Formats: sequence, structure tokens, C-alpha cells
Amino acid sequence: MDKEPLSLWCAYPDDLLAGEAAQACVPLLSEDEHARWQSFKFRRHAREYLATHALARIALAQHHPIAPQDWRFKLNDYGKPIASPECGLRFNLSNSPGLVVCLIARETEVGVDVEPCACAAEIAELAPTVFSSQELVQLEALRGPERLDRALRLWTLKEAYIKVRGMGLSLPLKKFSFLFGGAEGIRLQLDPAVDDEPERWRFCLLEHAGHCIALMAERAAAPVLRICEARPLLASPTQLPADGALWFPLL
Repeated sequence: MDKEPLSLWCAYPDDLLAGEAAQACVPLLSEDEHARWQSFKFRRHAREYLATHALARIALAQHHPIAPQDWRFKLNDYGKPIASPECGLRFNLSNSPGLVVCLIARETEVGVDVEPCACAAEIAELAPTVFSSQELVQLEALRGPERLDRALRLWTLKEAYIKVRGMGLSLPLKKFSFLFGGAEGIRLQLDPAVDDEPERWRFCLLEHAGHCIALMAERAAAPVLRICEARPLLASPTQLPADGALWFPLL
């Protein structure tokens, strides 16, 4: 049984268009993060970065008694951030120009990816280079909006799996597949080269604010999900409905 729910936190970079909102978040950043924030050439990229890193600190502080500005992180060999010192929390971040998310769990590895629904056609064009042969067979059987929606969902799931493994693109994209249909709804299929067991993972697809979000969690049973919205970032969070969260494979 899960000790506590998974928590998915959402925030919106454009909320930082108001100068005072952005400046209120800046003191939360570490020295290195502050330098990185200032290095962005385009303001929209700077807003996205600031919203992502401020959200991580604000969300983690709700789960462990460390002030947002006092959190410190280290990176694994592939660049995945980990809280330092160890506090039992696992988290993962994903960002887009319109929505940034942070998924948090205790003692459970998690991964998350967010993609704008408007990018579905662009992802579909890349299908031969990023999807497995089994995924392509299923994708090519679809037409029109269904094909675009499948491409978007596939890519978001694959990104979430890469991120939960914490190995970046060292995982070959064509060596694992998310296959749709049958009693399981969606199932993860792995080539032996991936060195993992699909039974380790449960995954979920959500749509929120014009984006597709994929969640991955290392659980035997369907996790309980809590969704929180930080709007504006430093305001008290609002809990959003999570009744439609369906976890795969279906058991």
C-alpha cells in the first residue's frame, strides 16, 4: 500500500510576466541557478527556467521541513537532479513554455514529461526516428487526429520512462515500446538491451491546460495521485481534481 499519494505540481511560466511575480521567485534560486537564469538570451526561456526551479523548491518544501531557498541538489551521471542531503523524497521536473510540472513521491522513483498538444504534428513527423517498429505499426494504422494524438502520447510516455530511469538518452528510444490495446490498455515492452523489467512501472496520461502529461512511478499497485496548482507561484496551492487519472497497465 502506498504510504502517501504521489503529488503532481503545476505552474505557468506566463504568470511571471508580471515583474513583481518574477522578482519574488528569484531569491529562491541557488547561486548557480541564478547565474543560469540570467544567461538566457530570450525572456520566455528565462521565465520557463525560473518557473521550473522555483516550483521544485516550493513543492518540495510542502513535503519536507526545509525552506524553499534552502534546498540543495546534486546531479546523477546523466543530469537528473537529486535532493542533497538525502531526505527520502524523489522528484522529477518537466517544462514547456506554457506549463511546468514537478512530480514528487517518497521512497519511490518517479518520472514526468509534459508536452504541448499543439506539438503533436511535429512529433508525428519525427516518428520514424524516435518510435520502435512495434509503435510505428500501431501508429501507421491510425489516421488524422487519432494518429497525431497517439504520436503525442507515445512521445510523452517515452520521455517519462527515460526520466524515471535517470539515464537520459543513453537509453535507446527504439528498444522500448508503449503498445496500446488489449486488456492492459497500454503496456510497456522492453528489449533485453534495456536491462529493466516492465512490471516495475505504472504509468498515467493526463491532459491539462492544453498539454499532455505522462507520469511514471515504481509501484506494484495503482498510485493515489494528488494534483496541486501553484498560481501564482508563491500563493497557497490549490488542489485540482484527479478523479480521471487512469493508471496502466490495467490490473
